[in-house]
Amino acid sequence: MAWLWLLVGVVVLTVGAEALVRGASRLALAMNISPLVVGLTVVACGTSAPEFVVSVQSSLAGNPDLALGNVVGSNIFNVLLILGLSALIAPLVVDLQLVRFDVPLMILLSLLVAGLGYDGVVSRGDGLLLVAGLAAYLGWCVRQARKVAEPVARENHDTVAATEADPETKVSVTGKVFWQQIALVLLGLVLLVVGARWFLGGAVDLARALGVSELVIGLTLVAGGTSLPELATSLLAALRGERDIAVGNVVGSNIFNILGVLGASATVSTSGVGVSEAARGFDIPVMAGVAVACLPIFLTGHRITRWEGALFLAYYVAYVTQLILAATNPVAATTFRQAMLWYVLPLTAVTLLIGLSRHIRSRHSRP
Repeated sequence: MAWLWLLVGVVVLTVGAEALVRGASRLALAMNISPLVVGLTVVACGTSAPEFVVSVQSSLAGNPDLALGNVVGSNIFNVLLILGLSALIAPLVVDLQLVRFDVPLMILLSLLVAGLGYDGVVSRGDGLLLVAGLAAYLGWCVRQARKVAEPVARENHDTVAATEADPETKVSVTGKVFWQQIALVLLGLVLLVVGARWFLGGAVDLARALGVSELVIGLTLVAGGTSLPELATSLLAALRGERDIAVGNVVGSNIFNILGVLGASATVSTSGVGVSEAARGFDIPVMAGVAVACLPIFLTGHRITRWEGALFLAYYVAYVTQLILAATNPVAATTFRQAMLWYVLPLTAVTLLIGLSRHIRSRHSRP
C-alpha cells in the first residue's frame, strides 16, 4: 500500500507542478511581463515546487530527516543523474554566466549548508537567512533579465499600446485569460499539497516497513520523486537541442532547493531542521563535492561531454549503492566507502584537473 501512495503522490505532484508553472507563466505573459523573467523566476521555482511542499510538510510533521534528505538528495540527483542523462543524449553547452556566477554560488551554498549543520541543526534563524538570500537572488535574476528584455520591450511597444487601446482585446487579456490562469495556479497549488501529503505518508510507511531510516528514504525515493519535473525539463531540453536550458534548470533548481526549500523548512519549525550525524558525515559532503566537481567540468570548453555525463551517472550509482549497503551491510559499506575515498575519487580528481590544465594551456597558447 505504501508503494501505491508513493506512486500516486508522484503523479499528483508532477501534474500539480506542471499546472502551477503553466498557469503562472501564462498569467505573467498576459500581464506583459518578459518571458525571460518568467523563465528565471516562475519556471525555476515551479519545477522545485514538489521539493518545497514535501520538505515543508515534513518539517511541520516532525520528520526533519525527510526534509533535509529531500534537499540534499535532490541536489545530488539533479547533478549526477539529470545532467548525466542529458549529456549522454547530447553534449551540453554551458553558458558563461553559469560558470562565472551561478555555479560558484551553488558551491558556496552547498558549503554553507555544511557549516550551518555543523552543530546538528539548521535553526530558524539560519532558515530566515536562507530565505532572505533567495529573495536577493531572485531580485538579481529579475534585474539581469530586464537588461536583456529591454530591446524586446521597445520592439513590442506598439503592439502593447494597440492592445491597451482596444477595449475588447483588453477585456480578453485581463478577463477570461486572467481568471483561467488564476484557476490553473490554484489547481496546481492544491494538487501539490495533496500529492505531497500522499507521497510523504507513503514514504514514511515504506521506511518503517523496510526498517530503513527516513534519511535514506528522503535521499533516494523522495528526492527522485520530487525531482521529476527537473528531470523531464532537462531531458526534453536536451532532446530539442536547448542544451543551455538543460544545465541552467539543474543549477537554478539546486540554488532554490537550498535557499528556498531548506530555508522555508527551517523557518516554519520552531526547532529548525535537525541534521543527523550520518548527513553531516557523508551526504552533505557528497552534495558539496558534487557541486565543486561541476566547476572544472563546466570550465573545460564550457561543455559537458558524453564521457563526463557517463562519469556523473556512475557516481550516482555508486552513491545509491553506498546508501543501500549502509542500511543492509555496514561492514561492506565501510569497505566500499574507503575504496571510493582512497582510489576512485582521487583518480577522478586528478583526471579532471589534468583536463582543466590542458584547457587553460591551450587557451593561453592561442595567438
